[in-house]
Amino acid sequence: MGSVFSPYYAAARRRGGADPQDHCALNVAVYGARGKRWSMTERGRGATRRTADRFVVGPSTVSWNEGRLTLQIEEIAMPWPRRIRGEVRLEAAALFDHPVTLDAAARHHWTALAPCARVEVDLEAPRRRWSGHGYLDMNAGDEPLEDAFVSWHWSRAALADGSTAVLYEVQRRAVDRAGDRNDDLAGFGLRFAPGGAVTRFVPPAPAALPGTGWGIARGTRADDPARTRVRRTLEDTPFYARSVLSQRLLGEDVTAVHESLSLDRFRTRWVQALLPFRMPRRAR
Repeated sequence: MGSVFSPYYAAARRRGGADPQDHCALNVAVYGARGKRWSMTERGRGATRRTADRFVVGPSTVSWNEGRLTLQIEEIAMPWPRRIRGEVRLEAAALFDHPVTLDAAARHHWTALAPCARVEVDLEAPRRRWSGHGYLDMNAGDEPLEDAFVSWHWSRAALADGSTAVLYEVQRRAVDRAGDRNDDLAGFGLRFAPGGAVTRFVPPAPAALPGTGWGIARGTRADDPARTRVRRTLEDTPFYARSVLSQRLLGEDVTAVHESLSLDRFRTRWVQALLPFRMPRRAR
């Protein structure tokens, strides 16, 4: 809701008076040995409906009932049109209320709602069935991401005791007293236990990662930087990368889901011109 990467929302903001409810999308990414499917079709206010426990976006529905989040997915993948249809169910071991402010002006916040969860995937198209560790978080902001940040790196990893470790590192876009722009690096580490406890830990040493095919810088933190590896790059786009890492963290060998985002690249005109090919807008 208020899709932060929407070129249509960005254009509406430039004109003034943009309504976030007029720019909603369900982003679905499916990966497998036989390829991937990705969709993020944007729809306007007339194609969405909301109640306290249900959110309808075009033909797809997200609902919440007694600790279970259910996604009924009916989408078309892009840029090659193929159907994505099925259901995803996430059951939370515990719900967390631990918002973290990401910027100095307190306009951007991140909350891990259910970082220790169980997920079941039952898709008809493509045919996939899977169950395992799940994770649910949310971001909210009062201004465009690119106004507050230059870039960020985020990752989460399941630990042996059922906990989830999250690393966050943002490069803030700050303004000094003279009105000049300057960059401010900030980061944190949090460990979420299945019972609901949250503990902060000092992020370990920086671990360099190879850049992507589009030249997006990737980086993380690890107990043993030399052993940190990119196992697979799931998304390689002009401004965003999603990867699977092998690393050592909090004394354990873990597999982490990792994201890198370049907001300087995102705000360029040529990237904005490319986005509609992956993110079409539909009336219904």
